[in-house]
Amino acid sequence: MSQAGWDQEYDVVVVGSGAGGMTAALCAHAHGLSSVVIEKSDRYGGTSAVSGGGIWIPCNDDIAKTGGSDSYEQALTYLKHLIGDSVPQARIEAYLKNAPEMVRYLARTFDVHFHNVPKYPDYYPNVPGGKEGWRSMQPQAFDARLLGPEFDRQREPIPGTLLMGRIAMDQIEAHTLFSRGPGWVGLTLKLMLRYWLDFGWRRRTHRDRRQVLGQGLVAALRHAMLRRDIPLQLNTALSSLIEDGGRVIGLVVEQNGRTLRYRARHGVVLACGGFESNQQMRERYLTQPTQARWTAAPPINHGDGIRAAQALGARLGHMDWVWGSPTVYKPGAPPQVALFVERGMPGCVAVNKKGRRFVNEAAPYPDFRNAMYADDAKGNGTIPCWLVFDATFRYKYPMGIFLPGQIQPDHKLPKDWLDRIYYRADTLDALAAKIGVDAAGLKDTVAKMNAYAQTGVDPEFHKGDTAFDRYYSDPSVKPNSCLGPIVKPPFYAVPLWPGEIGTKGGLVTDEHARVLREDGSLIGGLYAVGNTADAVMGPTYAGAGSTLGPAMTFAYIAARDLAAQAAASGIRAAA
Repeated sequence: MSQAGWDQEYDVVVVGSGAGGMTAALCAHAHGLSSVVIEKSDRYGGTSAVSGGGIWIPCNDDIAKTGGSDSYEQALTYLKHLIGDSVPQARIEAYLKNAPEMVRYLARTFDVHFHNVPKYPDYYPNVPGGKEGWRSMQPQAFDARLLGPEFDRQREPIPGTLLMGRIAMDQIEAHTLFSRGPGWVGLTLKLMLRYWLDFGWRRRTHRDRRQVLGQGLVAALRHAMLRRDIPLQLNTALSSLIEDGGRVIGLVVEQNGRTLRYRARHGVVLACGGFESNQQMRERYLTQPTQARWTAAPPINHGDGIRAAQALGARLGHMDWVWGSPTVYKPGAPPQVALFVERGMPGCVAVNKKGRRFVNEAAPYPDFRNAMYADDAKGNGTIPCWLVFDATFRYKYPMGIFLPGQIQPDHKLPKDWLDRIYYRADTLDALAAKIGVDAAGLKDTVAKMNAYAQTGVDPEFHKGDTAFDRYYSDPSVKPNSCLGPIVKPPFYAVPLWPGEIGTKGGLVTDEHARVLREDGSLIGGLYAVGNTADAVMGPTYAGAGSTLGPAMTFAYIAARDLAAQAAASGIRAAA
């Protein structure tokens, strides 16, 4: 222990090893500050590792290269339309001004690269400032061999993000496969051959050497940390923050059964996620009913950073907000499976206990979840709701808990799943009886959907009207690629729960990612990014990557501010 009573000393201590945390540590180091990342789990990567890995970056440098256009004014108009006054404009502007530079900085300084996904639309492309593509970016594929033994400490992906539960596919490839776009069969064969012919790597692990999505993102960031000798300490949990004279100067951690004190000469960055796995906090803050088991996030986030800062008088904001998504239960998987793709495919319908629709099935996933709560509050029995589809849908498309029937037919599913995990019957009447839904309502709803499939127009909820609706659909189905008939027995139903991929309420921060007290003053030396902070996106979800884009951008901003504060203080950085 050092003479001041500290076990370890750094200029910056970062709590959490997701994309935001590793970005903060890297950028602080690049500014000449010593940094460390601590992670309470035995795996690094956090929720970022199991995510799509995308970042939403208006005005990114790839837009013009891929045939699009954008402007700061358009992006600000879009966000202000969606967010309103729920978030200070200074934070929104800080994000928009710094996000493209963050991407450039990571590329030139750390060799961490992204490229945009031209066809991935904003989630609300039809509102002022919205775009039908270009703003979402995905990480460059990463070769896991570069990590050496550190690869074994990375949090593994969720099988649902992999082809056949094993083979990596990036966002563009996933879109081609799920929507059965041109060349999807050849792409499937190409990906499978690449994976199975990688003989040397196959002898080492079943995991794909080609890292994409969230795996590629955290792998690239961790590799950059390794090249700069930035330490990452696993099994190291935040217990409390140490404050002196109104400023955070360190923290207490639990590491492998030992209590240690870490000094942070210039600041602490909290990047340790939200509270989706903390049932007590869910019941206190989130809309009821709520269950931790409904989340699609890994069961690692318990609000540690939020509660530690709250003990120092930090202000909390919008704690009832989440990055919402309907989820389905799959045995053997600790988090439930979020339904991002399936709802937009033709030939399915979401119904409440009365057998009635309550939402555009292809709507952005937060909107779908919000509609579940709104309809349930009317007494319609929408928690859970049911996604109903027929044999054609089952054969052609994935459904969260299983692959398309042409790859994984019913007889290959565990026998005890039937009428427990998924439900099947030869008639709609029989299916309604099994799932406790009004049969007359269900049959009437299906009849309407079949009529809409013929005309291509959904007068009730306008499914298929936007580019976002159609992004994950089947372009071979006409006249509306999101609408198909539900006519071929047997009929299926799967219960959907109001889950999330993370909570978004948290510590209120300013435009520099500095944490504020209840009275609006700063808690010196304390920063928060990602889901530990009150989301800059407010109640909305602007586009794919609206979680990680701000997390990494405000981590970049925080590191810059830490460096400025260090320079102003005159305290020499650690050797």
